[in-house]
Amino acid sequence: MKFFGAFLSMIAVAQAALPIYGTPKGMHKLTDIKADSTLGNKILSKARKLEQNDEIDFTWVAEYSIKFQGCHHISQWNEEADEDEDVRISTKRLIRFRLCPANYCSTSDAGGCSAGYGDYIIDMVTYLEAYYEAVENINEYKCEYLKEMVCACDDDDGKGDDFDEDICLYECYKENGNMEEICMDNNPYNDDEQDEGEQFQINEYVECAEAKFDNDNRRRLEDGGDQYYMGPYCSEQGGAIFLGLFTDDTCTTFADEFGGTTMYETLSGGTTLPYSSTSLVGMECVSCQEPEDFNNDGNDAQDEDNVIEMCEQIYQSAGKCESNLGVQYPNEAACSYMEGIKITRENGTVEIKQSKSNPTANLFIGLFTVGFILMSAYVYYLQRKLQR
Repeated sequence: MKFFGAFLSMIAVAQAALPIYGTPKGMHKLTDIKADSTLGNKILSKARKLEQNDEIDFTWVAEYSIKFQGCHHISQWNEEADEDEDVRISTKRLIRFRLCPANYCSTSDAGGCSAGYGDYIIDMVTYLEAYYEAVENINEYKCEYLKEMVCACDDDDGKGDDFDEDICLYECYKENGNMEEICMDNNPYNDDEQDEGEQFQINEYVECAEAKFDNDNRRRLEDGGDQYYMGPYCSEQGGAIFLGLFTDDTCTTFADEFGGTTMYETLSGGTTLPYSSTSLVGMECVSCQEPEDFNNDGNDAQDEDNVIEMCEQIYQSAGKCESNLGVQYPNEAACSYMEGIKITRENGTVEIKQSKSNPTANLFIGLFTVGFILMSAYVYYLQRKLQR
């Protein structure tokens, strides 16, 4: 009977799932991310390698856009656990994205496109790091473009004595895409002595990191109090990525039953946890094509392609399933894994579920289990009969 117990243990499968807290809302995101943009290059460089004289050809990616498909969690053994209080089973978070032809990628359609696409899967941290680095670079490009080509706020001889260059730029950024908070460090309408507070830096928490609080609780935590960590996690239905507060450095155990939002509000003195109900990544099509004259701070000017660095980076690292990409030699190494994660789209919502078990396999397992039980009972009956 011990063997039977071990057999049942072998066929039992446990799956960990983290709950959803809040509903995704709008945020500053990249719109129409093309594959030949810095963002596109970083993401795509980790997905499909084309070896040509030890060089990787990304030029084809410029005609594509990245479409976020959803995310999910898997549980894995924490190899870095060395203390008794360390989490032994940690959570690994993965993102699935699609590479759609830029001219046909749909923001309103959860799938993005239905033909000529490749599907990819990648670690959430890698994706978010590339995403937010690209957001920062593209925002810098937009701010500089507006300042030099649109705003005309230079304080030259033609301006009056009451002209204020900072106010001029602030109004210009506001009129052109509400970019004033992104392009300006301070609001020129506020007094110089007015403290606007330190802005929350989301790029510091795209990977699980120790939470920082700018109040009396910060010293208490530094003096040996309980440590808390912040990091991204996948919503229960898989269509959004939120920020949570955790009690361990792998961001596996929530600080409370509401994704850490209540504890964060207590520790921060009443401040709401950023991105606790607003998704870190939207469903937009992200163009991988570089804007004209875009240089990514001098790091991307010498390459011959016009693909953004983000697409290159995430493409190289991602697992690939390019069966529908329409290329001569598709990379299908990750197709089997992604086939096990079924995506159900209802009213534009992405829901990721583990695929259903094979009914034939279940039948044979059931028959084998019943047969094993009957055989064990018969052996037990014969044993009792011989003892008499």
